[in-house]
Amino acid sequence: MPVNDPIVAEQDAAADFTIEQKWDLYSQEEHGIWRTLYDRQMKELVGQAAPEHFRGLELLNLNEGGIPDFRRVNEKLEALTGWTVVTVPGLIPEKEFYEHLANRRFVSGRFIRDAHKLDYLPEPDIFHDVFGHVPLLTQPVFADYMQAYGQGGLRSLEFDSIKNMARLYWYTVEFGLINTPEGRRIYGAGIVSSKTESRFSLSDDSPNRIHFDLQRVMRTDYRYDDFQQTYFVIDSYDELMDATSQDFAPIYERLPTLPEYTPSSIAPEDRVYHRGTQAYALSQADAQAS
Repeated sequence: MPVNDPIVAEQDAAADFTIEQKWDLYSQEEHGIWRTLYDRQMKELVGQAAPEHFRGLELLNLNEGGIPDFRRVNEKLEALTGWTVVTVPGLIPEKEFYEHLANRRFVSGRFIRDAHKLDYLPEPDIFHDVFGHVPLLTQPVFADYMQAYGQGGLRSLEFDSIKNMARLYWYTVEFGLINTPEGRRIYGAGIVSSKTESRFSLSDDSPNRIHFDLQRVMRTDYRYDDFQQTYFVIDSYDELMDATSQDFAPIYERLPTLPEYTPSSIAPEDRVYHRGTQAYALSQADAQAS
């Protein structure tokens, strides 16, 4: 979800929390930061990102020379799948976030990280939101999944199940992996937009890699402050869509009666691709304790 924009006041937002992108106000330095991030990540993602991500970047011309102008992006994106990108100033309430997705509107922040913080960003910026998320919205099945997720999120408000829906978003939209004929690839935006985690998620011995299961994911806590300890893998975007195109009410009612999993857990029924050593997480815990 988007985060605080230091250059906009809350009263500038509309009732649905949208604001103008004001693309003309970006500086040459900010456009240069986008180009640096784009060029660097494109080199890093060769052989790592899902082919649909590269296809989406090409369809939307997100490398035209700087921070994308949403007016131009939306002309192409809406023609392809009916989605648009809207700008918001920061964290918005769950209801409005889900309503935007349910109506095929992807919310994005408009600020971009500082030049001296290319590799560390505590909050997602426009590069994460647009380079990471928007390309897959050109793909019809994934676009439908995102809308279904928004609809499921609205239903979750009736059952006090926001936490479970956040986990589903985290382990698919943000940090999901997919099996392809060429091997396992990244489709999650949190990995695609990160130079270091793109390597870690696919090849490091530390994390678990487990096949996606809807209820398993919704019962699994996650790391918001560091690399993930478990990544969930799908075989296709259709698998995501099929899992999500159901009435979530029975699931929401059942989840409180089931045990939850820690970020490093492996369950007996899991289809495990790789049982991680958890060496990275253990080393970080030791460093913090010392």
